Amino acid sequence: MFALPKALWRRIAGGRMFATGGGPPDLEELWRDFNRKLSGMFGQRRPAPAGGGGGGGGGGEPPNMKAFGGGLALVMVVVLLLWASSGFFIVPEGQTAAVLRFGKLNSLTDSAGFKWRLPYPIEAHEMVNLQQLRQVEVGYRNNARTKVLKESLMLTDDENIIDIQFAVQYRIKAEKDAARDYLFNNRAPDETVLQAAETAMRELVGRSKMDFVLYEGKEQVAKEAEKLIQQIVDRYGTGIAIVNVTLQNSQPPEQVQAAFDDAVKAGQDRERQKNEGQAYANDVIPKARGTAARLTEEAEAYKQKVIAGAEGEASRFKQVLTEYSKAPQVTRERMYLETVQQVFANTSKVMVDVKAGSQLLYLPLDKLMQAGGTAAAGLAQVEPSTAGAPTRPAALDPAPPTGTDARSREAQRTREREGR
Repeated sequence: MFALPKALWRRIAGGRMFATGGGPPDLEELWRDFNRKLSGMFGQRRPAPAGGGGGGGGGGEPPNMKAFGGGLALVMVVVLLLWASSGFFIVPEGQTAAVLRFGKLNSLTDSAGFKWRLPYPIEAHEMVNLQQLRQVEVGYRNNARTKVLKESLMLTDDENIIDIQFAVQYRIKAEKDAARDYLFNNRAPDETVLQAAETAMRELVGRSKMDFVLYEGKEQVAKEAEKLIQQIVDRYGTGIAIVNVTLQNSQPPEQVQAAFDDAVKAGQDRERQKNEGQAYANDVIPKARGTAARLTEEAEAYKQKVIAGAEGEASRFKQVLTEYSKAPQVTRERMYLETVQQVFANTSKVMVDVKAGSQLLYLPLDKLMQAGGTAAAGLAQVEPSTAGAPTRPAALDPAPPTGTDARSREAQRTREREGR
């Protein structure tokens, strides 16, 4: 608590306090000298003893216990003040302090600023940073190439081994008792988070396919792992909030990497060919469906046309029959004129013999050959009468047809309708 006077140290160093024979120092003389120096420090000077003050066994004045007690009390007050002032501490913004009394949690500071607690060893404090973002690495350390295989190798649902490395970021919850849970409910928070993260990831990988974990499901696996890790640390009561789970690398083991790359390329080729086939099908099938629909509509239209034509012919025949029953001669004449008009309207060539003074008309042989072939080709010749006027051929006589003439005329009409 205090230092010995320099003069006393010099006397000790000079050998004045030791006996002549090199024995131990004279403790009584040492005590008297110390008492005088101490009294001098507090303003109480004593006259030096008679005989020069330095002898080996002279009888000096006894120690002044009153002066010594006053000096000691002052020293104790100073020491007590220094000891009490050691209980002041500062809590920075974003942190909290856990005040421990004899090692047991007494209180948590609720705000930042200048605080005081009972001095050590009665009370102590431990700072907890609530805003610090902490991180643990699973499957690697500091670098993705520095792998920890016992953590990174995992088995998938389809019995394949994958090598996966990921990082977990966490911080202490902003709740009131989170700092207490963080300090006292787990010995090593980083180790707790690491084990919980490894457990959660192994569970997710174990119930997923390899391709899902390596490719299309990486983000989903990370999100599910974050939720599952949070559930585990909450069950332990650690006061930790998981912020993010980042997959650094996920691949097959190095020993089978080449074979896996070949399998991936083959799968990509398969998907490409499937896509090409699907694209071709998407191009051909709509066209085929359109063609089928068009043919169906055309057939339906032709059906309606034929039905409507047949119904019209039947109606017309009934009307003609009604008129024929009323006036047979007039009806036959009209039918003859209409037929001749129809025949000559569809004839592309007309040959007239003007040298003999008569008109020789030929039916269109080219049209007849196209419609009915050579077997149905016929020639109708009109012979002039004796009076010089044109007469109708016998095959077109409006008289009621009988026998072969009737069949020939009906076949000719059928061919004309087909030609139209």
